[in-house]
Amino acid sequence: MTDEPSSPADDLTPQTRLVTLGREPVAPGAQVGAPLVLTSTYHADGPVSYARGGNPTWTAFEEAVGSLEGGDALVVSSGMAAVAAVFSLLPHGGTVVVPDAAYNGVMATVAALEADGAATVRRVDVTDTAAVVAALDGAELLWLESPTNPLLEVADLPALTAAARSRGVLTAVDNTFSTPLLQRPLESGADVVVHSATKYLSGHSDLLLGVLVTPASEEGTARRARLARHRQLHGGIAGPVETWLALRGLRTLHLRLERACANAAVVAERAAGHPAVTRVRYPGTGAIVSLEVAGGAAAAERVCASTRVWVHATSLGGVESMLERRRRHPDEPATVPEDLVRLSLGVEDVEDLWRDLSAALDRA
Repeated sequence: MTDEPSSPADDLTPQTRLVTLGREPVAPGAQVGAPLVLTSTYHADGPVSYARGGNPTWTAFEEAVGSLEGGDALVVSSGMAAVAAVFSLLPHGGTVVVPDAAYNGVMATVAALEADGAATVRRVDVTDTAAVVAALDGAELLWLESPTNPLLEVADLPALTAAARSRGVLTAVDNTFSTPLLQRPLESGADVVVHSATKYLSGHSDLLLGVLVTPASEEGTARRARLARHRQLHGGIAGPVETWLALRGLRTLHLRLERACANAAVVAERAAGHPAVTRVRYPGTGAIVSLEVAGGAAAAERVCASTRVWVHATSLGGVESMLERRRRHPDEPATVPEDLVRLSLGVEDVEDLWRDLSAALDRA
């Protein structure tokens, strides 16, 4: 294997690609799974001379994720490393358009750029398509989440990416919540797709990893090369063990996501009828549900602290169900309600999950 991007397996369904891609060529006696290559250095005159430039384990994972998203993937050390790589494409002093409520790591990044005079930031309500389009004039980068984290607001991706492209604005879409099984932003016109592979792609809450995906076009290939150069120069490289684990986790993404989405639909419906819940935020798809709890921040914290099956933790996308009051974090946008609890549905039995959550809500 080399560090070159692979072509999507267009004749296979996404579910089959998850299981089959990123494997060694078929040969008598060859191993079935992808190799875990642990080396810092390669013999001279090969495609890669040093491990900061490539690793066969990376390539296997990139082949699978790139095919799923319909482009060419690049694995990096974490979701935030992927975010940093995208913002490296923004010229110094350039203008970026971002949601007024999004992942707090992104919001902290743009706030730091703004404070340093390195960027002008325009914050918008992504559900107001006209307002977002108006904000694009004179901008260089549009950053989108759909649905957003943690308000679960849905943007009109085709309309916004088309408007950005017509103005020469680069569009990056964080697809962590949806995964390529629920939406493929490159098909809507996005220029870069970002994942925190820590979450659904790997799915077991045991590693940090990020992925960038660009279209398999001349422009996209050139941008991937620029992002790869950023990865190499800034040292945001993925560990081969983490990448190998993520590829192993990826094999069951369709099974995990199907169960988690089914659980989310049930919990969202039942929570809407609970007297301690004042609002349910659920876009009708995906495995994330956000609740607003009567009694304010203190009541929301009591809910999170009193569950037995649900894990009180800050991450999401694992096989275990997690919950957290998001405004407990200093960088969380003020547009997020103090009493909002984000739920990440896992693969447990939904009756156990609801019994545990409803009891916690009763106690709140």
